[in-house]
Amino acid sequence: MITAAIISGLGLGSMYALLALGFQITYTVSKTVNFAQGSAMMLGAVLCYTFSITYGLHWFLAVLLSITICALYGLAIERFLVRPFHQRGSEAWLMATVAGGILVDNLVLFTFGKEPRQFSSEFATQNLEFFGSGVYTQQLIIPLVGLAIALVLVAIKKYTKLGKILSATVQNPNSARLMGIPVLHVVAIAYAISAVLACIAGMLIAPLFSVHSDMGTLFGLKAFAVAILGGITSASGVFTAGLIFGVTEALVTVYLGSAFTQIVTFSLVIIALAIRPNGLFEKATLVKV
Repeated sequence: MITAAIISGLGLGSMYALLALGFQITYTVSKTVNFAQGSAMMLGAVLCYTFSITYGLHWFLAVLLSITICALYGLAIERFLVRPFHQRGSEAWLMATVAGGILVDNLVLFTFGKEPRQFSSEFATQNLEFFGSGVYTQQLIIPLVGLAIALVLVAIKKYTKLGKILSATVQNPNSARLMGIPVLHVVAIAYAISAVLACIAGMLIAPLFSVHSDMGTLFGLKAFAVAILGGITSASGVFTAGLIFGVTEALVTVYLGSAFTQIVTFSLVIIALAIRPNGLFEKATLVKV
């Protein structure tokens, strides 16, 4: 039982980590976060369901179209809900992104419907024997995909021109602008990447849960808690915190029951942040004067 719970928790944790990495990317680049991240996750799941199940498209094309639309959604969030306020030094982008997410949730509610739908997948129904416990193939795929995406992001940051541009923008936006780096475009790219990560998380988790218009609300809230818990400026810390949160949630559900899941996990988050206010894995910043 404990093996199955840990594997399930790693799958959930990887999904939380992908969502939280979206918060981390936009915060490190622009000191803003997209509180419509949960809606981007829901949109990815709904779009993939619509393209693959409703319209019968090949799964690869359905995934590609879903990712493209979610990337455009991230760009729209940055351009119309974040940039106008952030450029004026206003914090109103926070409520604007919340409102944008609620708007998208309700648009999906009226078009997709309110009834939860099962996203059938052979990976979500295929059982494997793993260390004496039966698990779904999908539960093993999610952490593997999450780890692969994390490694790709690390490789992009270290070895590509885009990674160097992102790093320069993070370190000193004003200097980056003087060096000819289009900072506004970099921030927009960060929001697009954030929405794509949420989309991938939604598509991965959809076969294990029902697809509906408000499925991203609680997931988005938990992912933001994970981002803060891991130290929102540390990508590795955020990913690790996601795995810890997911495994803890799964273990609590198994041994105490689902009624205690949110109570115990969020209580542990509060305790952890009370002890380490900057996150469990936040690194000390060296300031030169």
